[in-house]
Amino acid sequence: MDLEIWKEFVQQNWLVIIVALILLFIVINVLKTVLKWAIVLVIVAALIIYSGVSLDQIKDVVTDVSSSTVETVKTEAQELMQNEAKQATYVLHEDGTFTITSPNVEVTGEQGKDKVKVSLRGVSVGEWSINNAAVKQYMETAQN
Repeated sequence: MDLEIWKEFVQQNWLVIIVALILLFIVINVLKTVLKWAIVLVIVAALIIYSGVSLDQIKDVVTDVSSSTVETVKTEAQELMQNEAKQATYVLHEDGTFTITSPNVEVTGEQGKDKVKVSLRGVSVGEWSINNAAVKQYMETAQN
């Protein structure tokens, strides 16, 4: 959702917004029951519907924000892998699993498997393929 769209909506509908706020103020201060909150929700929903914002648009915005955030975190993790590969330590455990750690990135996996778990600053970034260029370089540098 673009900020310009909201600015335009407010400029064109400022009177409706003021009336809705006055109604909300009156409802909140006068009524003392559950009905008050039902009326508040109806007024807010009417204002949203009147603005032309649909639930699909809200869902699209949430999806866009979450996917761009995930991509940003993955990109940051890959950059940190490249920068911290020389500082990484490779530990092979007796059960065939391994852990590669550096100051900000941790990669855990099992030998012979195609996937590894990547964590950035203690937060899981998901399972990545070992064929990913950043993961491959990180693992090879840490092993040497």
